[in-house]
This record gives sequence, C-alpha cells and structure tokens, in this order.
Amino acid sequence: MLGFGSFIFKYRGRFIYACITSILNKVLDLMPPILVGWIIDSLRSNPPEFISWFITSNEPWHMAIFLALLAVFIFAFESLFEYMYKLGFMTLAQKVQHNIRMSTYSAIQGREMSFFDNHRIGDSMALLNDDINQLERFLNTGFNSFLQLFVLFIFSGYVLMTTSWQLAFIGMAPIPLIILCSMLYQRIISPRYKAVRESVGALSSRLENNLGGIQVVKSFTAEDFEFKRVEDESMKYQEANIHAIKLSALYVPLIRILIVIGFAGVLLIGSYWVLNDQDMLTIGELVLFSMMIQRILWPLTTLGSVFDDYERSGASARRILNILNAKPDIEEIEVSKTDDLTEGEIIFENVDFHYKNEVQILNGLSFKIKSKETVGFAGTTGAGKSTIIKLLLRMYDRTGGTIIIDGVDIKDLTLTDLRKHVSLVSQDIYLFYGTIFENIAYSNPEAKIAEVIEAARLAEFHSFVDSLPEKYNTIIGERGLKLSGGQRQRLSIARALIKKAPIIILDEATSSVDTETEKAIQKNLQRITEGRTALVIAHRLSTIRQADRILVIDQGQIVENGSHDELVAEGGRYADLWKIQIGADEN
Repeated sequence: MLGFGSFIFKYRGRFIYACITSILNKVLDLMPPILVGWIIDSLRSNPPEFISWFITSNEPWHMAIFLALLAVFIFAFESLFEYMYKLGFMTLAQKVQHNIRMSTYSAIQGREMSFFDNHRIGDSMALLNDDINQLERFLNTGFNSFLQLFVLFIFSGYVLMTTSWQLAFIGMAPIPLIILCSMLYQRIISPRYKAVRESVGALSSRLENNLGGIQVVKSFTAEDFEFKRVEDESMKYQEANIHAIKLSALYVPLIRILIVIGFAGVLLIGSYWVLNDQDMLTIGELVLFSMMIQRILWPLTTLGSVFDDYERSGASARRILNILNAKPDIEEIEVSKTDDLTEGEIIFENVDFHYKNEVQILNGLSFKIKSKETVGFAGTTGAGKSTIIKLLLRMYDRTGGTIIIDGVDIKDLTLTDLRKHVSLVSQDIYLFYGTIFENIAYSNPEAKIAEVIEAARLAEFHSFVDSLPEKYNTIIGERGLKLSGGQRQRLSIARALIKKAPIIILDEATSSVDTETEKAIQKNLQRITEGRTALVIAHRLSTIRQADRILVIDQGQIVENGSHDELVAEGGRYADLWKIQIGADEN
C-alpha cells in the first residue's frame, strides 16, 4: 500500500533539515517578548541572572546595550533560519510534487482501457494538476504552519509556566476550547471540500470535451447550448466553494472571541498583582506575559486556514492514493517468458469476451493466422472485428480461451514486449502536436529521415509532404488539425510501418481517405505487409480483396473463411456484403 510518506522519505535529509531550521526560526521569533521583559526589568535594576555571566557592571545602560546587541544577534539568526527553512520546504515540495505527479501519471497511463472508458479526462487532468498542486502547497506552507504552531505551544508554554504558572493557566485556558472548535470545524468542512473537488473535476471534464470538440460545436451551431452546460458546471463549482467559504469565514471571528478572554484575563490579574505589590510578578514579566500570550493565542486564528489547507490536501491525497493503490484489471508478469516474437503466427482458441456488465462480444472464437500471412476481417458493425485487435494487444483481457503468438500465451509476455511486436493503424487516429517527421518517427525515435521518407512513400504520403514549404518539418497542429482526414490516415500508416514490427494491424486504415488514395494504398498493400503478418479490418471489402484469406465475423464467431473469390462463389454472407457494396458503388 503506497502512501505519501514514501515520497517524503526519499528526501528525508532535506525534510529533517527544513524541520530543524523551522524550529530554530520559531524559537528565535519568540524571543522579542522575552527581550522586552528583560530590558524593562534591567532598567528597573532587576535584571535576569544570566546577564552577569557576560557583563560585570550593574549599570542599567550597559545592560541595555548588551540586550540590544543580543536582539540584533537573535534577529539576524532568525532571518537566516527563515531563509533556510523556506528554501528547504519549497525545494522539498517541488521535488515531492514532481515525483507524485510522475508516479500518478505512470499509474494512469498504465491502466487498462476499461479505466478510460469509465473515467473522464477532466477528472484525470484535475488530479494531475489541481490535486497535486494542492499537496505541494500544503507541504510548502501548511505542514510548516503545523510544525511552528507546535513549537510555539511548547516553547511559549515553558516560558510562561516557569514565569508564573498561575497566570499561564489563566492565559491558556481558552486553548482546549479553541482546539475542540477547530476539530469540530474540520469535521464539518471536510464533506464541503470533497464536493468542491468533485465539482472542479466535472467542470474540467466539460471544458476538455467542449474545447476538444470545438469543430463539432461550431458545425452544429451549439455554442449557446454548450455555454449553458459550462455555465451550469461552473455554477455548481461556485456553489460548492461558497458553501465551504461560509463556514471557513465564520471560524476566525469565533476563535477571536475565545482568544480575547484569555488575553483580558492575563491583563486583569497581572495588573492586579503588580499594583498590589504581591511579589507575584514584575512589570517586565507582565509585559512578557501580555506579549507572549498574544504570540500564543493570535496564531490560533490561522488554524482555520491551516485546517482548510489540510482538508483540501487530504481530499486531494485520497483521490491520488485511490489511483496509486488501485489494482489494475490487467495483471502482467514482470519478465516475459520470451521476447523473441519474430514470426508473427497468431492463434485464437475458444476466445470469449464481454465488457463489464454487458452482452457477450466474442463467443468461442477460434482461428489461426500463419506467419507472414495477410488476413482480412469482414463483418457488420458490432460483429467483434475491432475487439479482436484490442484483445490481441491486451487493451482488454479475454474472459475465456487462449491467445497465442509464436507459441507463447500473450499473458506470458509483458505488455511492453507484446506491443513492441505489433504495429497498429487505428480507425481512431491521434496525432501529436509537432512536425510530420516527429509524428511518423513516434514509434521509432531513432529513425533516420530516409526511413521516414520510405515509410511515407509506402503510405502514399510523401508526394504531399514534399509539396510543403517545410516538408517533414511542417507543424501539423494539435491532433493534426492542419491535415485533412485522409492525410492524417496516411501519416498514421507511415507511423505504423516505420515501427518494423513482425505483426501489423490495419483497422479501417482506408476509412478516411479518398477513392484515389484508397486505390493507391490497396495497390501498395502487398508492399506494406511484405515480410509481416497482417490483420486487415475493413468495412470497404475492396481493401481486403487481395488478402490471402478473409475471415467473416458474425456475433463473435467465424462464420466464413476463404479467399475473396472463394467467398463470393459460395454466395454466403460475404457475397451478400460484396454485392451491397458493389451496388452502392455502381449507384
């Protein structure tokens, strides 16, 4: 079970250094009331005993000079230690923040696809930004506030108790009630801040969806509709914050009422003792008490903001730990039994699959694809064609049966070893902001320009790139928005080819290209798949016409198996689909 202590423990030396310097800073910060008391008593010829250790003269002026120099010394080191602890905590917070963010990102990135099916992108963005930043702020300032309040109570309590324990009890009498109120406040505010975190996640998700789909929003003139939806989420976030603010704003005024009771009690009783010469207290000690009680009680008003930070960071911590400690649905071994998958033979044996709480997609699916064979998959929408690809790549785990590559069950391979042997051209194309070269070479960062050009040629993409002023250094924009759908598809094919994996998957690889480009890619299909095992999923049957074999899928099972000509001659389901498409083309 991973906790945040492990992240801090990694920098335990820096953490201890920051804590020690913070404690020393606070002790020196509390010296002014003591100095003032010493000076007043020294001027009234009643100096503290320790002064005689340093000066032999009983002249008040000499003692005042000594105490003034001592004040300079104390404030100089107080300032030095403040610099040291702030530098220590701020640097520590940044390092821990970076490690938590990268660990959380790695955990999210490593989750199975079903996680992303049910988890909003906005929630993940809020987690990686707002929640982790909240933890950084607490470690940067909130933890130090707790530490210095603790030092304040211990050091000030010792000074006051050794000066006059009776007056100390009077002055600190409100503290238990203040702590009780603070604990009650923490319990009430906690669910309110949880609602704030949930609402900011919903708002982030709505903004992510709307800005990511801005073209659809504009094309359907849905700006007003989407504005209203964003406004609704923003209002929920506003209301959740106001609900929390109403309580947090009330905290300080109530605490001040309790504080003034203790402060007034010290002034009243202390003044009575001094005025009646009861030898209970000197004037300097009364001043010390008055100033020190303020130093103890008034910082308690910050407990509200400290608890605010604590509750916000606590809510964030719970969300992050849920991700870090979650057990993924797809379990993988640490080391593959073999990583020598060079042939690309694929076997599905009685494979079953269904999504959680949903109907069966694959029902005892069995087939074998020989090494370097090109096999097309045909079938109606929802038949299970794309599901086969997801199971082969272990985006999801089969619910029954066995999937074998080159004699090895894919569950006996690490996900990295499995997926590095498979190149995928998905129907859902995602390109990254950057140059054409960077996007093609994404699967092979060591690729040379000549290799990128060759892959682009095979994908019928080079002639277009060559016509651009900056050629392969052209920036394609966010998600490749500067390219047409067909151009993005061809770039995606080039990206898969340069990976040089023994298995290549073309999932609706020509779905977004024009007829002329489709024919060119079909013509190059043999070159594209040469030396590789190829799985070609196509809605357009003309794309898989030249495949060695075609498997027809229906309701998660193989219903027909053969070449294009054989299946057309059989007059079965494939023949019906072919006739429909030929008729559509003729019309």
